[in-house]
Amino acid sequence: MAIAHYRGSCQCGAVSFEADTDLDHTITCNCSRCQRLGSVLAFAPREAFTLNAGEDNLTEYRFNTMKLRHLFCKTRGIQGFSYGEKPDGTPMVAINVNCLEGVNPRALSPHAHDGASA
Repeated sequence: MAIAHYRGSCQCGAVSFEADTDLDHTITCNCSRCQRLGSVLAFAPREAFTLNAGEDNLTEYRFNTMKLRHLFCKTRGIQGFSYGEKPDGTPMVAINVNCLEGVNPRALSPHAHDGASA
């Protein structure tokens, strides 16, 4: 796979987005949050992500270093994406692949990131 265009949403559809990302470089993480959520994450530059609807229906959660803005639907609690920065300060988005239309995250081969030790 190469970079492709995807559409995604929360469970109820109140929050919807589009992103250009590469699903060949997904990760899973074993930190206290990701482990429990079961997220498979893809990353995109902030300019390759568009929030189409639901900004007013998002709730933010931050933990640990407080750098990632974990955003989830207030109605059903689904976290579709997070805003953050790469180590060099470049804005990026971490996208929960489970929320992308037409994608089977279980068919991907994500890299395991050891967030529990970070």
